[in-house]
Amino acid sequence: METRHGSAYDRGSADSYYRRGRKPHYYVGATYSSEIVTEERMTREEIEAYHKGFDDNEADYNFKDWY
Repeated sequence: METRHGSAYDRGSADSYYRRGRKPHYYVGATYSSEIVTEERMTREEIEAYHKGFDDNEADYNFKDWY
């Protein structure tokens, strides 16, 4: 499973970290400066990787401290 910055796993982990909720997506290259691939264009494996990243971060209880 790909875990590079911008990957589906990475984006799931980041969404959990920032408490944004689940919205499967990833970036083809660099986050925010390359093409975004949204859920309707993702493969089953990419969606699963997104959810694994989200779930792994939730299990680690690793969230942004906003204070």
